[in-house]
Amino acid sequence: MTDIRIVVAGAAGRMGRALVRLIAETEGCAVCGALEVKGHPDLGQDAGTLAGVKPLGVALTDDPLPAVAQAQAIVDFTTPAASVELAALAAQARIVDVIGTTGLSDDDDARIRAAARHAVIVKSSNMSKGVAVLATLVGRAAKALPDFDAEIVEMHHSRKVDAPSGTALMLGEAAAQGRGIKLSEHAVKARDGITGARVAGAIGFASLRGGTVVGEHEVIFAGIGERIVLKHIAEDRSILACGAIAAVKWGQGKKPGLYSMADVLGLSD
Repeated sequence: MTDIRIVVAGAAGRMGRALVRLIAETEGCAVCGALEVKGHPDLGQDAGTLAGVKPLGVALTDDPLPAVAQAQAIVDFTTPAASVELAALAAQARIVDVIGTTGLSDDDDARIRAAARHAVIVKSSNMSKGVAVLATLVGRAAKALPDFDAEIVEMHHSRKVDAPSGTALMLGEAAAQGRGIKLSEHAVKARDGITGARVAGAIGFASLRGGTVVGEHEVIFAGIGERIVLKHIAEDRSILACGAIAAVKWGQGKKPGLYSMADVLGLSD
């Protein structure tokens, strides 16, 4: 059986290097392309060498077209603008596109959905298998306990630039869907000063930043006299790479469409 040929976007970054390392070590998979932004200082360097494994004979490039033309999949943890562009290329090439990028706008999501008419796109704010299971549990708990207050607490390293995290928002969406409501109409993302009593049905968020924390997410359902706490702790970002590669393998031969990690793990209703 031939290897699945995978393009890694953002290959010089922390996540990109983790992906390159894991793909190089995974039987049945191979890095066939490594992308970076124009002007990046590592352009031209071997992706394997940068990732700390043996040279792969794949140099970092800022031109995605040749790489995508020979690929069967793209793994993309980059920026919204880059992810939208790569999704369009995946649609043209009819290949699998695994997107772990966060901070996507409604317009970005619409363009990715359009690309999914012609490509298998697996998109998730967190590719961890554990987080996918957590989101499923959150949705079920929210549905079963509609009168419990829902609060989401997340903590990440001091260099993270967005808040709440994409994973926290994903968990909020799971809670909202479980209750048949729109998160945009019930999310409370900041509290300061005299805020008044908690609004019934709100889904609250709290964001903590510090140190080198990879990622911690806690969903609290607080009722009268009791609480349920569902929590996930990420100890190494390689769990995201593992989930992404699982998504690449799962997507081979699937019909075009927009999928999630819940689909990959067989958790979708």
